[in-house]
Amino acid sequence: MLESERYGEAMELLRFLLQCQGQEERNYEEWRSLLEWLETAFPYASQNGDAGGAVHPEDEDLREEDMARLLARSKMTEDAGYPQKLLQRVMNEPLSEATILALEQLSYLEGGGVDEALTAWLQGGNVHPLLQFRTLQTLRRRGVQGTVNLIRGHETAIVEIESVPLQTEGFPPQVSQVLERVAEQAEVHEPTLYYFAQELWGQFVMSIYGSEEYRKLLDGEDALLDIWAGALHQFVSESLNGTRQEEETRGMYGITDGMRFQFEGAYRAIKGFVKTSLLDK
Repeated sequence: MLESERYGEAMELLRFLLQCQGQEERNYEEWRSLLEWLETAFPYASQNGDAGGAVHPEDEDLREEDMARLLARSKMTEDAGYPQKLLQRVMNEPLSEATILALEQLSYLEGGGVDEALTAWLQGGNVHPLLQFRTLQTLRRRGVQGTVNLIRGHETAIVEIESVPLQTEGFPPQVSQVLERVAEQAEVHEPTLYYFAQELWGQFVMSIYGSEEYRKLLDGEDALLDIWAGALHQFVSESLNGTRQEEETRGMYGITDGMRFQFEGAYRAIKGFVKTSLLDK
C-alpha cells in the first residue's frame, strides 16, 4: 500500500489491526509507530480516507521525501536526543518495520554523528544482512561516500556506498532477469507463485548484496540465471504446495544433471535465508 501511495488504506488497515486481540505486544508497537508516522506525514490522507494518496493543491509541491524530511526535522526540534533514540532502535532491536522506519527517518537528519555511528556499527558483527543493506541505503541517502566492510559469516564483503541501489530498478539487469524467467514459467504453471517469488527474491538479493554469491550472480551467464530462477521457483512452489517436484522444476528451466549441484546450492541458499530471517524475527 505504501509503495503504491495508498496511505489512507494503509492507515485504515493499521487501525483495524490495533483493534484485534491475541497478537504479541511487539506487533502492536510496530503498528502504532507506523500509524503515527503516516498520520503525521500524510494528514490529508488521514482526514479524507484517501485511498489513492492524491495530494491536495497546497501539498502538490511536496514530494513524499520532502514530507518525510520535514517530519524528521520536526521531531528533532522537539527532542534534541531524537537521532540517538533512532540509532538505539536500529542497533539494539531486531529487524522489524520499526527499525526500517527509524533508518528512513535517520536519512533526513543532519549532524549528530549519525554517519560515524551507523558506519562503525555496520562493520561490526551480528548485523542481519537485510538490516545491513537498509543501513547502506540510509548512508547513501545521507551522502556518505567511500567503502564499508560487511561481515557475512566467514566472508568480508567490501561495498561502495555510492553504488548501493535505492530502488529495485537500481540493481543490475541480471537480478530482474531471474524474475523474468520465473514469471514466464509461473504464468503457465502457477500464476500466483510469481507474486511470492518477487517478494522473496527482492529480500534475498538485498541480503547477499556485495557478497561473493552476489558477484557470481552478476558475472554468471544465462545458465546460472536459469539455475537461480529454478531454485527460486522450486522453493516458493514447495512452500505453497507442500510437495517437492524437483525434476519437473528443473525441466522447466533446462537445468541438466550436470547443473544439479549448482541448483541445489542455490536452493539451499534461499532456504537458509528464509530460515534465518524467521528465527531473527
